[in-house]
Amino acid sequence: MNKENCLICKRIALIKTNKNPYFIKELETGYVVLGDYQLFRGYTLFIYKEHKSELHQLSTQKRQKFLAEMAVVAEAVYRAVKPHKMNYELLGNTEEHMHWHLFPRHANDPMPNRAVWCIDPKIRNAKNAKPDGDTVNKLKKSILTELKKLTYQKPVW
Repeated sequence: MNKENCLICKRIALIKTNKNPYFIKELETGYVVLGDYQLFRGYTLFIYKEHKSELHQLSTQKRQKFLAEMAVVAEAVYRAVKPHKMNYELLGNTEEHMHWHLFPRHANDPMPNRAVWCIDPKIRNAKNAKPDGDTVNKLKKSILTELKKLTYQKPVW
């Protein structure tokens, strides 16, 4: 898949023009974005800034930074929504642009012991799983608050 047809690249373009209502924060290697559907409250994506499909395509330094930032984003989501468990997925089978799916798993999930993708898309992407503006803003604020706590660097005097 080329960059021009990439859905993830199109989402990044929306972020850069302030037209993505799910955008939370830009980090050095990627963008933190709330998932369009929130069957899994707090579902967040961490999107790599460049159009790359595999971790091995990155220099060691960039790869380590991307992985470290993903872990920080996941911790912020965890702190914000207090799930039972976090699931981390970097697949790329549908969209060949690296993006982490960070799924908070709650005890009341439809299938708490199965992978998210085992749940019928008609349920995962149902109208009632699409958050309203107030819910989006509350989740974004909560995750951003935790991200700021985790990424704050004390000045060296």
